[in-house]
Amino acid sequence: MTTPHASPSEGGYQRGLGTRQAQMIAIGGTIGTGLFLGAGTGIAQAGPSLIIWYAVAGAVLLVVVRALGELLMYRPAEGSFADYAREFLGPFWGYATAWTYWITWVTTGMAEITAAGNFVRYWAPGFAQWKTALIALIVLTVANLITVKVFGELEFWFAMIKVTAIVGMILTGVGVLTLGFSRAGDTASVTHLWADGGIAPHGVWNSLTTLQIVLFAYQGVELVGVTAGETKDPRRNVPRAINALPVRFALFYLGSLLVILSVVSWSEFHPGSSPFVAAFVKMGIPAAAGIVNFVVLTSALSSCNAGGLYATSRMLRTIGLNGHGPKALARISDRGVPRTALVVSAVVMAAGVGINALDPEHAFTYITSVSTGGAVLVWSVILVTHLRYRRAVSEGRAAAPSYRMPGSPGTNWAALACFAFVAVLIGWKSDTRVALYAMGAWLVLLGLGHLLLRTRRTGADEHREAAPQESAGRAAVSRS
Repeated sequence: MTTPHASPSEGGYQRGLGTRQAQMIAIGGTIGTGLFLGAGTGIAQAGPSLIIWYAVAGAVLLVVVRALGELLMYRPAEGSFADYAREFLGPFWGYATAWTYWITWVTTGMAEITAAGNFVRYWAPGFAQWKTALIALIVLTVANLITVKVFGELEFWFAMIKVTAIVGMILTGVGVLTLGFSRAGDTASVTHLWADGGIAPHGVWNSLTTLQIVLFAYQGVELVGVTAGETKDPRRNVPRAINALPVRFALFYLGSLLVILSVVSWSEFHPGSSPFVAAFVKMGIPAAAGIVNFVVLTSALSSCNAGGLYATSRMLRTIGLNGHGPKALARISDRGVPRTALVVSAVVMAAGVGINALDPEHAFTYITSVSTGGAVLVWSVILVTHLRYRRAVSEGRAAAPSYRMPGSPGTNWAALACFAFVAVLIGWKSDTRVALYAMGAWLVLLGLGHLLLRTRRTGADEHREAAPQESAGRAAVSRS
């Protein structure tokens, strides 16, 4: 049974996401606590040069999304990039990509629901953090269980709150710089971008090490690919959503940082504090902390909603469909929702509340570094898959779509080199090095898991082949 306004896709999903929802999910998936909170740590470490790394990372991620967009136009797959990796790189990479993307967003969801609990304590200090995290997870899970249309509408408004806050910050900051009003008017100046110790006041290398923080802020940009299976007319709406990303990256990331670092000197920002709060306080807006706290709360909920629950459940269902996990994961409800996969993701995510309670001081850094490591691996697989797809096109084994990624294969290799460098940076810092250990252990587990699957399949195939022979033998004995 289908809903009146949503036609089913080939995999049983309901195409209930319109253009505005697909575009806002693409925006909302990339604007989260990484920008609103993580930028504070990045600014304190890199100074104004952080803007350069946001521009570089944005350009690299646009290459990834354009490569994914070309694959989506070749064949709008329900499993998105995991399905393409399976087709062009082989069964192991389809299996590994799906499970890696799932664990990447589950760990991110763990951090986001815990952060939500921390943000609510601003208004209710006595309310236990784990209670807020649990309530948020239950509410978002129920919303996702209803229909994809409910999810899309919820995510649309979450994203709208974030976008409104950033645009408001930019307009207010431009007003301060040009008209000189507010308490910051006397000191606000674009010269802050280079006059207070230089563009990279702590040195180029210290500045470069913020790339891991920056990439975490962009995580979720690939959600446009995950939503393709449930987007109305994906061949028209997906390219529209992707083509709008460069302007939005420039406005929301580069624009907000340029304004903030012009209004307030980089030296006034501190790790762990929101640069948006600091800027509003400097301007003399009394409700600044409360306003930004609300925005950051919705950002955490949005990230958990779009990536932690929506993306993980769809990828987990792909795992079930491809035989890379229990078949029960492939079940889909009459409303087109992968209910079993969604509940499993939510239950695993709930364990994050306890994990964060064990080491609240370092848990967020550990989790985000592991999440970034997983994202870099998935993004790299997308780029390599695209290279193999282009080879298939040149050999006549695959059709070439009209929507093509510019500069390939050079742009693919440049982006892959950037990701390799980021992996070196993650290993360089002691507080993020755990991500490399975790990803190494994860790849070993994936290898063992895939070997076990192959062994079981081989055994099952031998059993099926032996069954007819045994039946024939029994029939011959019976006749004699």
